[in-house]
Amino acid sequence: MAKMRIEVLSHEEMETIFAGALTVLEGTGVKVYSEEACRLLAEAGCQVEDHLVKIPEAVVRKAIESAPSCIDIYNREGELAMQLSGHNSYFGPGVTCPYFFDPVTMERKPATKKNVVDVAKVADALKNVDFLMSLCMVGDETPELADLHEVHAMIQNSTKPILSWAFTKENLSDIIDMCAEAVGGMDCLRAKPNLIMYAEPTTPLVHTKEAVEKLMLLARKGIPAVYSPGMTLGGTTPITIAGALTVGLSEGLTGVVISQLVNPGAPIITSANAGALDMSTLQAAYGSPEMCLEDAAATQIYRWLGIPTFGLAGATDAKVIDAQAIAEVTMEIIFSLGSGANLVHDLGMMDIGMTGSIHLLTICDEIVGMARRLSEGVIVDEDRMAAEMIHEVGPGGNFIVQEHTVKYLRSVLFRPELATRAIYDAWQKDGGKTMQDKAYEKVQRILSEHKPKPLEQSKKEKIDAILARAEARLGRGKN
Repeated sequence: MAKMRIEVLSHEEMETIFAGALTVLEGTGVKVYSEEACRLLAEAGCQVEDHLVKIPEAVVRKAIESAPSCIDIYNREGELAMQLSGHNSYFGPGVTCPYFFDPVTMERKPATKKNVVDVAKVADALKNVDFLMSLCMVGDETPELADLHEVHAMIQNSTKPILSWAFTKENLSDIIDMCAEAVGGMDCLRAKPNLIMYAEPTTPLVHTKEAVEKLMLLARKGIPAVYSPGMTLGGTTPITIAGALTVGLSEGLTGVVISQLVNPGAPIITSANAGALDMSTLQAAYGSPEMCLEDAAATQIYRWLGIPTFGLAGATDAKVIDAQAIAEVTMEIIFSLGSGANLVHDLGMMDIGMTGSIHLLTICDEIVGMARRLSEGVIVDEDRMAAEMIHEVGPGGNFIVQEHTVKYLRSVLFRPELATRAIYDAWQKDGGKTMQDKAYEKVQRILSEHKPKPLEQSKKEKIDAILARAEARLGRGKN
C-alpha cells in the first residue's frame, strides 16, 4: 500500500468547503437544462423554477450515501484492472488535442485516426499506463463521429480499459454498443465494465441538456461516468482555490445527485479540476502549482465523502519536450499520486492541451514509475533491516555478493529505462542520447514490434457495423 500522502486541507477546512457548496446548491442553485432531470429533482424535494434548481442538503447527503465508494474497472479480457477507491491511483493519456507530434518525423500535424491507433499500441505496452484515452481528436474522419472513431481505434489495439467522451447521446449509445460487443454483450459490460465515459458541467453552475442526458444514460445502463468540471481560476471561478473548490464541488455533487436519482448505486467519479488563468496570455495553464493544489484538495474532499476521484497529471504548457515540460509533468504526477487521485488522465498532453505527444507519454510512463516507487516509502521489518548479515559482513566488507542483495535487487531499486546513470564517457560512447532520444527509440520499437492482443474477428465485424450504422445515420455511409 502506498505510504506517500499529500494533504492540503485540514478536516475543518474540508468541512467548511463542503458546507459552502451545500449553501450554494440550496441557496444560489444551479441551472439544469434537462426536463427529465428537473422532474426527478423536483420529485426528490428540490425547488425547480425555469431550470434553476435549488437542492436541499438532505438530497445531497442521500445521493452521497447511495453512490459507490469503490468502482471496479476491468480490461477487455474481463480481468480486474483498476479499483477506483481510497488512495489507489491509475494513470492514462488525455484527449481532445487537435494536433499531434508525428511519431516518426516529430512534426506537429493535425491529428488523425492513425495517431489514436499508435497511442493505443504504445499505451498497451507501457507498464505504468493503466487505461486508454485517445490523446488527440481525430481530424480525418467524419467530424461528428470523431469520438466513435477514437473508441473504434482504441478497442482494437489494446486490452486496457478505455476512458472516452461522446459528442451526443446518440454517439454515446453507439460507443456503449461497441464496447459491449467487444466483451461479449451488454450484460458482460455492465458486470465487468472496461469503459468509462466522460461528461462535464459548464462552469459556473450550469448543466447543459447534452451533458445531463449523457450522465443519465450512463446511470441507467450502469456504466461508470466521470462528471467533473473543467474550471479556470479567475475566469469561470473565483481566483482563489477555496472559491473554485466551492463552485466545482457544487457542480460535481449536482451530477452525483442526478445519477443517483436515475439509478441508486450508479457508478460515478468526479472532482474539480482547474487550471490557473494566466493574466498575461489569458490562457488556462496546466503546468501550474495552483492546479496541483486545487486537484489535490478536491481529491481529499471527495475521498472524505467516499466518492472516487478524477485527477489530472502529465500535461504541460511547453511546446516541445524540454526542461519546462519535464518539470511540469513531474510536479503533477507526484502531486496526483501523493493526493491519491483515483483516475488520473492527461499524460502526454502538450501546448495547453492542443497537441498530443506519444513521446511525452512514454516519458511520463517512466516518471509515474519513479513516483510509484517514492509512494511505497520505506518498509521496516527484521529481514530488511538485515542485522545478522551486517554482523557477518562486518567493517570493511561489501554487500554486493550477498544473497540478501540478490533477493531484493529487483523489488527495492527502481531501474530506469530512459534516464541514464552511466558515467560521462560511457554515455557519450553510447551516442550521448537524451531522455527524449531514448523515448523516441522506445516508441519506434513498440510500434514495430509490439502486437496487442487482437479482437476476435466476429467481434470486430460487429463493431465495424456499429460504426457504419452511425455513418449512415448522418448520411455518410459508404455506397
